[in-house]
Amino acid sequence: MGGVFTVEFTAKQRELIRLFKRGELRRINILQGSVSAGKTWISLVLWALWVASRPPEYLYMMCGKSLRTLDRNCLLPLMVLVGERNFTFSLAAKEGRLFGRRIVLEGANDLRSEAKIRGVTLGGAYCDELSLFPRDFFVMLLSRLRVEGARLIATTNPDVPTHWLKTEYLDNDALCDTLLSVFFHIDDNTMLPADYVESLKREYTGVYYDRFIRGDWAVANGAVYKVFSDSPSAYNADKLPAFKYLNIGLDFGGNGSQHALAACGITHGCERLYALKTERIPAADMTPQVLYKRVYDFCEDILKRYGRISELYADSAEQTLIAGLRQELRPLGIAVKNSLKREINDRIRATTMLMAGGRFRLVSAECRSLIDAFRGAVWNDKIIGKEERLDDGTSDIDTLDAFEYSFERYIPQLIRNEN
Repeated sequence: MGGVFTVEFTAKQRELIRLFKRGELRRINILQGSVSAGKTWISLVLWALWVASRPPEYLYMMCGKSLRTLDRNCLLPLMVLVGERNFTFSLAAKEGRLFGRRIVLEGANDLRSEAKIRGVTLGGAYCDELSLFPRDFFVMLLSRLRVEGARLIATTNPDVPTHWLKTEYLDNDALCDTLLSVFFHIDDNTMLPADYVESLKREYTGVYYDRFIRGDWAVANGAVYKVFSDSPSAYNADKLPAFKYLNIGLDFGGNGSQHALAACGITHGCERLYALKTERIPAADMTPQVLYKRVYDFCEDILKRYGRISELYADSAEQTLIAGLRQELRPLGIAVKNSLKREINDRIRATTMLMAGGRFRLVSAECRSLIDAFRGAVWNDKIIGKEERLDDGTSDIDTLDAFEYSFERYIPQLIRNEN
């Protein structure tokens, strides 16, 4: 392999290399623990070394939550690691070549994903962010590792203690001979600058600190935005900087809820997020025309104060209302687009990281509904097996949604991409 891996390893990573050299990898090999602990990088090293040692006629597979995340987290880093001569791939074709071996690429984003891999016979598989996979996909994937010596190498961050991966595999003593679990803590990664590690430790709070820094399989409970609720005044914006993006988020209310608007500014370099103004609008008995007028007035006020609006992102579930809104806002020159609707917990994680890292501020006099929404949001303690923000009408989820729609497209730039 031409000295591809002439690099320095941490002690934890060297431990895994020794296991590989001694032939002590098992059928299932799971690297778990903190973010930025070096597990994804060493897993790719192991995967490349192992595949290169295997018969070229076998079929191999690399899987992620989606092809997009697989590309970002694994495929591009793997190409850098071994060189384009040794690894090429096409997302469109869902296929690659690693040291001459054919690699099938697949996403495991929903329950239907399991059907994608029925019938195939695999010589090995790689899984990125395994705890995000549907259980049925993973069960089927294991059944596809049918050739002699087939191995699975996977990475994961922790989730809830009742997650199927923990209860059925990691904690299953019956699998001790076939499953190798290696724990990585962020402090194991001695390649990271100390100030970077300390900043990460500050940015994660609550259940996210327990999972992504401590590496615990922890339950989410209590206040969602505890870091904010503990000291709301600390987030007041004393003065406002120049913004690269100034967006509006709009959530359409339904039965028992309200329409909500949020204006947010993002600074150059996506360094900071500012909530500038929020507003709630009663949904009961409101005609679309009255709603359009309220949105128009809100946007006009933002334009007068800040000079421009980059985009308005509206709840993508209401296409008829969006079509009418586009016509209404045309005189203001505002583009109305669909909300991206990232997973709610990804939006929560991004918000709490920005809060804890001192990179979120709000204009308190203009954002009373957002302040109340932050302080009122709690985790649903009735849900077992996953965390969910309580949405039963007792807290203002509408304003939180509108706020998140305004910046969710920029989450990858606003937070570090940790694995």
